[in-house]
Amino acid sequence: MKLSFAALVAGLLCSGSAYADTLVDHVRGMTLNAAGNVERFNGIVIDRDGRVLQLLHEDDPRPSRLDFAADGRGAVLLPGLIDAHAHVMGVGLAALTLDLSDTTSLAQAQGKIRAYAAQFPGRPWIIGRGWNQELWQLGRFPTAGELDVAVDDRPVWLERVDGHAGWANSKALAAAGLTAATKDPTGGRIERLPAPRVVSKVAGKATGKAPAAPAALGAPAGVLVDGAMALVGKIVPPPRPEDRDAALAKAQELFLSRGVTAAADMGTSIEDWQAMRRAGDYGRLKMRVMAYGDGIANTVLIGGPGPTPWLYEDRLRLNGVKLYLDGALGSRGAWLKAPYADAATTGLPFLSETQLKNLISRAAMDHFQVAVHAIGDAANATLLSAIEDVAQTYQGDRRWRIEHAQIVDPADIPRFGQNGIIASMQPIHQTSDRTMAEARLGPNRLNGAYAWASMLRAGARLAFGSDAPVEVSDPFAGIAAAITREGADGQPAGGWQPQEKLTRTQALAAYTTGAAFAGQAEAKLGQLKPGWRADFVLVDVDPMTDSADRIRRTRVLQTWVAGKPVWELGKK
Repeated sequence: MKLSFAALVAGLLCSGSAYADTLVDHVRGMTLNAAGNVERFNGIVIDRDGRVLQLLHEDDPRPSRLDFAADGRGAVLLPGLIDAHAHVMGVGLAALTLDLSDTTSLAQAQGKIRAYAAQFPGRPWIIGRGWNQELWQLGRFPTAGELDVAVDDRPVWLERVDGHAGWANSKALAAAGLTAATKDPTGGRIERLPAPRVVSKVAGKATGKAPAAPAALGAPAGVLVDGAMALVGKIVPPPRPEDRDAALAKAQELFLSRGVTAAADMGTSIEDWQAMRRAGDYGRLKMRVMAYGDGIANTVLIGGPGPTPWLYEDRLRLNGVKLYLDGALGSRGAWLKAPYADAATTGLPFLSETQLKNLISRAAMDHFQVAVHAIGDAANATLLSAIEDVAQTYQGDRRWRIEHAQIVDPADIPRFGQNGIIASMQPIHQTSDRTMAEARLGPNRLNGAYAWASMLRAGARLAFGSDAPVEVSDPFAGIAAAITREGADGQPAGGWQPQEKLTRTQALAAYTTGAAFAGQAEAKLGQLKPGWRADFVLVDVDPMTDSADRIRRTRVLQTWVAGKPVWELGKK
């Protein structure tokens, strides 16, 4: 029986977990084979378990006994794309709270905050994220007073776009008990107003000079960086279970609409995991999630003595643990070997090398995969040394993951090719952070910045993601950035540090086979081949031949997971 595509979508969405063979025909299909080369096909047969049964080429006979058949009408069919580094619950919560990521000035942000507070007068706190003082061209962090202008009748707490700083109004600072006497916590920094000028008297005259005793700290200015965020964050009302359920549903919709069928969730809390389990229990978990617990405590709470098995027909698994070694460039928390070009600081290491090795060893003992956030060159060098040391004890296929690896001393890049290290990177960070990175580092320290091609040449495995909600989870924008090193505006012409461009095949691999390998799912996901899960996406662009600009404007037409359509353009 042959059905229209719309009828097929309706039928399969309503069907149960068991269904008969399906043919999707007349497509321009492509997948990467075991050798890393592009294999073309124009039809795919899916078995009743949601796995690929056969890839069909033009001269292959079509099966005659099918329950469902769909005409792809010439759409491009790609393997389901994998976001190798995202924050799944963060994506959903960001979509359901105040989002400042589209604001381009402080005044615009103040107006949006004011309007949001008026829309929700009963909320005891105003919570949101997405602000970026660099986009506002502010030249500094915003202050509590500037947030009070928008809302002064209740606490406000807004995370920076990268999640490594928070902006509080005066009510929030007071609720947290923060004063000039509050000291900076380890791995964190409280931005402060200028300290009061101490005036001493000599022979009845004011000298205006500070005494020899330690100078007083200034009052909190309103922004808390990295480890200091917890000073306010700990008193912010946490999302309720029903809030997390709604956030997960929204996050899945957003990922699937971009052609992302699987994501590595970096920093899963026990509450996040329980929401994912509830979705799985009730058949609402549509995409696949490879979870990395938020620190050792959450990882052990979720997995107990080790990684979990795959659950819900390979939709959910706890792989390992996510650790943080430093902060982010935007908030000057990334740990650098030399001071920032635009500030007298080298950033914020969260752990000593001994502490880091102890945590990695604790995780590795129970075979949890280890993924560590490292952005600055000092953080990356320290992490590489720790892996080299720990790997002597915990040998075998450990797949040590370095998350971001944004700023690396060129002398350290060859070390990424040792010990099976995976460089988990985000191409869109390079295009969105370019001018900020230039300001933070200066012109002479950029050769190891966002060095994708160098990582591959060194022998590292490359996996690409988005860091959503820091960036939109859009693998097509990421592919365009990876092959051009240009922003959506075409700048800089010819690409920024163009020697780090990737080929189209390399970029596609980083979002498919590379990301699957990084998430320990290469025997299930990342390719379309007999026996693998039939996760794929139908789009209107060929990433192997179309222009980068055209790739950026890709329209996702349908997204399929386990041989079922789970999202379609224009349908709710």
